[in-house]
Amino acid sequence: MALAFDTLGYSRRLREAGLDPNIADAAADAARDYIMLDLVTTTELHQTIDTAVLRLTVRMGVMIGAGIAALGILIRLT
Repeated sequence: MALAFDTLGYSRRLREAGLDPNIADAAADAARDYIMLDLVTTTELHQTIDTAVLRLTVRMGVMIGAGIAALGILIRLT
């Protein structure tokens, strides 16, 4: 999911703070092109966490099942 980034408002605010208009525009474009690519939404973050929790739950279940099976085999051998 793409995030909306107001480059015009960002550039305007930089110009109002005293930055050269060309530098303000370049900074706004750079922020949109490079910084915004690394940001995620809360929905994406929650989906990633939910997927990780599901994977860990399945792995734990498999490990517990394997442990119980191994214990059963050891008990039968003795």
